Amino acid sequence: MNARLKSLADAGVSIWLDDLSRARLTSGNLKDLIDNYSVSGVTTNPTIFAGAMSHGDAYAAQVRELKAAGADVDAVIRAATTDDVRAACDLFTDLYAASKGFDGRVSIEVDPRLANETETTVAQAKELHEAVGRENVLIKIPATLAGLPAITATIAEGISVNVTLIFSVARYQQVIDAYVAGLEQAAAAGKDLSTIHSVASFFVSRVDTEIDKRLQAAGADASLAGRAGLANARLAYKLFEETIASDRWQALAAKGANPQRPLWASTGVKNPAYPDTMYVADLIVDGVVNTMPEKTMMAFGDHGETLPDTITGHYAEAQQVFDSLTAAGIDLDDVYRVLETEGVEKFIVSWNELIETVRTALDNA
Repeated sequence: MNARLKSLADAGVSIWLDDLSRARLTSGNLKDLIDNYSVSGVTTNPTIFAGAMSHGDAYAAQVRELKAAGADVDAVIRAATTDDVRAACDLFTDLYAASKGFDGRVSIEVDPRLANETETTVAQAKELHEAVGRENVLIKIPATLAGLPAITATIAEGISVNVTLIFSVARYQQVIDAYVAGLEQAAAAGKDLSTIHSVASFFVSRVDTEIDKRLQAAGADASLAGRAGLANARLAYKLFEETIASDRWQALAAKGANPQRPLWASTGVKNPAYPDTMYVADLIVDGVVNTMPEKTMMAFGDHGETLPDTITGHYAEAQQVFDSLTAAGIDLDDVYRVLETEGVEKFIVSWNELIETVRTALDNA
């Protein structure tokens, strides 16, 4: 067992791998990461699946079988991705049970082209949940304005959700409200709240990338570079703490509701000038999830340092960062709009690449 990653897990950080492929499953790589690197969950997205299906021939036999059965491109994508997620879910069965549903989770995302469509998002969330057929699947729904009521409706159905593409604390508040409203509806319908889980995926490094670019263009104080992502996440955790202390949440907790855990996403460092473990080492507190690309995970496993809490004592400092950014003329609302729009667009591009990859594979099968 890697000692540094075990120390991180022992500090209460759930380590989830931000990647999945047929090759990871069939080679035993994912099982090795679970057994020896403290990996307790997996997240996927359209970019990950597009990459997985465009390299090698791991899916070739399945594509041939599906083509013979008359499957079209969409059917192949659905079968291949849900099969991978189902197989990964099965590897985590024991951990899922031992953690009472908090870990051992595997996420699969709704079609990103539905990001601004509420009803079709809810319908596909139900379809994906049924297709995977495992309790420990999480359905990823983006935190767009149309996604918020979809989150509420999906949670109300008793389906666990990974809310993705959260960039601002203000939008995170809306995500919390959507989750709580869904639980209240589920409770009113007589559902067992203890079986419903959610994580809120708060993106970190992309915030720094966008704000650093604007700071440089404005000729602003260079000492503010690389500080917004961590500050944003820390203020998000502050909101989480305030939420679980509220009377509204405590009423749900008394009925067995599970807190919607903060999940740190986009934790690979994009600026090589920054420490390669900063979005892990500086966001440690008991009860959060950090979903990492393998490169970041192995970097922490090699030289990361686990401190007991690198979040809750930094709220004032985090707020000062944002006060300074505003004083420097950074339009934070515009930053968040750009990041959300780009986030959806990037996943749509990846989805279209996935479609073309599968279409070519079908043609050649």
